[in-house]
Amino acid sequence: MQFADDALLPENQQPLVIQVAPYGPEFLPGDSDDIPVTMDEQVQKAVDCWNAGATVLHVHCREADGSGSKRLSLFNELLARLRAAVPDMLLQVGGSISFAPEGEGAQAQWLEDDTRHMLAELNPRPDQVTIAINTNQMNICELLSADDVAGTSLARPAYQAAYSEMTIPSGPAFVAEHLRRLQAAGIQPHFMLGDVGQLESVERLIRRGLYTGPLVLNWVAIGGGADGPNPYNLMEFVRRTPPGAVLTVESIMRNVLPLNTMAIAMGLHVRVGIEDNLWGRKGERLSSVGQVAQMVRIARELHRDVATGAQARAIYRIGEHYHTADETLDRLGYAPNRQPGQRGAPLCRAA
Repeated sequence: MQFADDALLPENQQPLVIQVAPYGPEFLPGDSDDIPVTMDEQVQKAVDCWNAGATVLHVHCREADGSGSKRLSLFNELLARLRAAVPDMLLQVGGSISFAPEGEGAQAQWLEDDTRHMLAELNPRPDQVTIAINTNQMNICELLSADDVAGTSLARPAYQAAYSEMTIPSGPAFVAEHLRRLQAAGIQPHFMLGDVGQLESVERLIRRGLYTGPLVLNWVAIGGGADGPNPYNLMEFVRRTPPGAVLTVESIMRNVLPLNTMAIAMGLHVRVGIEDNLWGRKGERLSSVGQVAQMVRIARELHRDVATGAQARAIYRIGEHYHTADETLDRLGYAPNRQPGQRGAPLCRAA
């Protein structure tokens, strides 16, 4: 990404898009009084987050008993109710569907490819489905301290063991087919990337014409197979992200606030919610709504506008699709593909 001399002036930055992930699929209902369980509670949580200033909702769904749902029919029901309750909010379905263990010591795992491909058939259609790139470890416990998980199921050794061994199955065949299906359905993929290597893989997908659309992504700094919440990691990822992309910062527990504050100052976008973080000040729980309100306050202190739903939709370029790899590269600000017989670095399009 590029930072001109005036890039840190808030009047030159995009309005801040606040993603919220309020459903916390890795937690059990008793872990927090902020976890919505019933369908009414899940819808109301979205309304409350919207009213606080969030414009993108990261959607997971729970069954009536509080377990994470793997039924696409229930997701369809929730999406329909969300469309009615928060019509201007962008709906982003989590591509794992659900990875909550169902019993003491149960293995935490993502669903098989055929089930995840069914996300392209959701009805009503969400605006986005998240997608991870490259099969990788997702040890969400590596950075967690005893204070982070105090009072939750993740403090139990059996649950810690399950989540420590969780992996993301996202190999080349799955990614290519999933991108094909999502694009055919008019659903924007939202790339969840843990390091520069994964960003490079996305660039290769674009150069080969397997993805031809806006590049909307999260830098997922959660450790355990992804970058840790180190500002040097953040700045290298920012440096390598093309100028036409939309970049949101995502981290874990009390690292969320300082990294998001940096993101707001730099003109990037932010993600909050109990899926990522339970805490405000050390030892004090902070709800998803409270975390959204906190981002709004910080943005106002920095004189940066907070996006409306319509502005978030425009920033994310929902509904845009490009025809070729060359057009996609140009729109994103990547150097063009090398043409046959061309020598030297292809830094600009041929005349």
